[in-house]
Amino acid sequence: MDFKYDIIVIGAGHAGCEAAVAAARMGSKTCLITMDMNKVGQMSCNPAIGGIAKGQIVREIDALGGQMGLIADKTAIQFRILNRSKGPAMWSPRAQCDRNKFIWEWREVLDQTPNLHIWQDTVTELRVENGEVTGVRTLLDVDFQAKCVVLTAGTFLNGLMHIGKTQIAGGRMADPASYRLTESITRHGVAHDRMKTGTPVRIDGRSVHYDLMDIQEGEHDFHKFSFMDNGVRHLRQLQCWTCYTNEEVHTVLRDGLADSPLYNGQIQSIGPRYCPSIETKIVTFPDKIQHQLFLEPEGETTQELYLNGFSSSLPLDIQIAALKKIPAFSDLVIYRPGYAIEYDFFDPTQLKHSLESKVIRNLFFAGQVNGTTGYEEAGGQGLIAGINAHINSHGGKPFVLGRDEAYIGVLIDDLVTKGVDEPYRMFTSRAEYRILLRMDDADMRLTEKSYHLGLATPERYHLYQRKNESIENLIHFIKGFSIKSHLINPVLESLGTTPLRHGCKLIDLLNRPQITIEDLAPHIHALEGELSKISERKEEIIEATEIRIKYQGYIDRERMIANKLSRLENIKIKGKFDYNSLQSLSTEARQKLIKIDPETIAQASRIPGVSPSDINVLLVLCGR
Repeated sequence: MDFKYDIIVIGAGHAGCEAAVAAARMGSKTCLITMDMNKVGQMSCNPAIGGIAKGQIVREIDALGGQMGLIADKTAIQFRILNRSKGPAMWSPRAQCDRNKFIWEWREVLDQTPNLHIWQDTVTELRVENGEVTGVRTLLDVDFQAKCVVLTAGTFLNGLMHIGKTQIAGGRMADPASYRLTESITRHGVAHDRMKTGTPVRIDGRSVHYDLMDIQEGEHDFHKFSFMDNGVRHLRQLQCWTCYTNEEVHTVLRDGLADSPLYNGQIQSIGPRYCPSIETKIVTFPDKIQHQLFLEPEGETTQELYLNGFSSSLPLDIQIAALKKIPAFSDLVIYRPGYAIEYDFFDPTQLKHSLESKVIRNLFFAGQVNGTTGYEEAGGQGLIAGINAHINSHGGKPFVLGRDEAYIGVLIDDLVTKGVDEPYRMFTSRAEYRILLRMDDADMRLTEKSYHLGLATPERYHLYQRKNESIENLIHFIKGFSIKSHLINPVLESLGTTPLRHGCKLIDLLNRPQITIEDLAPHIHALEGELSKISERKEEIIEATEIRIKYQGYIDRERMIANKLSRLENIKIKGKFDYNSLQSLSTEARQKLIKIDPETIAQASRIPGVSPSDINVLLVLCGR
């Protein structure tokens, strides 16, 4: 067997699977090395894809030709759009998925991808010569040669799980940890540290009193993750439920804090501030008398349920005693307790925007090894790392997404420029161009880029072109069609909006927030005729058209701001200055600029500790 490849991907989680498939589909001979071929794409925590800002990332992965959205659609057991009460820039798709079906859909994709081999083993050593990666060595004493290596080891590097005072070595429950690999990387000068995350108890659904909880239904409209016209519609969906903790629950938890690894000194590493454990919630918010919990199914045919909001590393008996104080769980039976896990990660400021290491050439990092958390953040990084590993192997310009082009661009720029002091999770608030980064237009932003890379298929590209053409034709009609007041006023009055005094263009009516295209179509034959010309994905096209019309002013303004700031992206400064000698810069700025070594003025401006006056100094020195 030939163990020589263009690209080796270490780890078959969400980052590794996306990286491997992308590189292989672009033409690189690729090998995906995983400890367990039967757990590829495993959802180690919540079996859900998407959510606020995360759902936008999934749509971006899909628009770029990635797999996460397609697989989530095929395995969804409940689908919803979050933040519907807000504007479309905040809408975010989320799906509860069947955990086991998700794995097997991923396995089928991996098995059917040309140029992609899978090897079941544990990588123990990174091979490096003259500052450049040359391959890896495994626990089975197999030497693999490669032009590029993509590390996506998740929580497995020196992983250690905690349930009360019990400590178990492993990358997740029932899976071993990976040893020696961290040390083989850090001896070359790559900085690392430890992080912590956690997961909740898994409940046997046969022990739950569902009648004591509120039902949370899914939605049955046209929305899904993938832009592909694959016929998937989420018509059959399972229920989820909500309930609350109470003062009795909190009393049990408080009494057990002395045995919590988070508070007795057992865990020293950094945990996620925005997704705290239940014990952290009662300490941080002592006056809050209840916390909402979400009970979610793990699949169509299992009784296993996930209790979202009750992440914990408390001892088993305390977790059960506390939960039994909730009426719906008074007869609780569980499959396993919640636990915390500590693991190694590497300083992402030592990466280029392509996710290639600045220290070891042709070594790429993606996912939780970069200090992030979440399947979606991992998948987005994996896709970019796989693309750039292929480019490094075969030649070409690095593929980098800007902050105004994708949430994935925001994510990677934040990691590379600012680093992490806690597990990084994407929020809409992290993006300064949210109106440009909507879930509805990810294909408009990214599919053409991906097609020219050779990743998006011709089928996907032509689907995008037809959709764009339909939107443009519909907007052109709406801008040019005139409405007579006496014909439309009865409709306007029935919709609770002000009647017209004289005629106007159809676009002027649709700019009113109370009015939609579908409201008017039955009363305007020409509009109905125009809509009848749309032969595929009609609802999606109507929604995208309406958003573009109603928010065009905001979109144009944000684009103008982005274009102005992009001028700073064009001012290259890497290698131009000896920052230590620039006494006109603040001491902190000099230290940060030396550490990050930014590519451009714009990147320098986003480094914490580099002030506007420091940026002005650099602009003057650049002759600006």
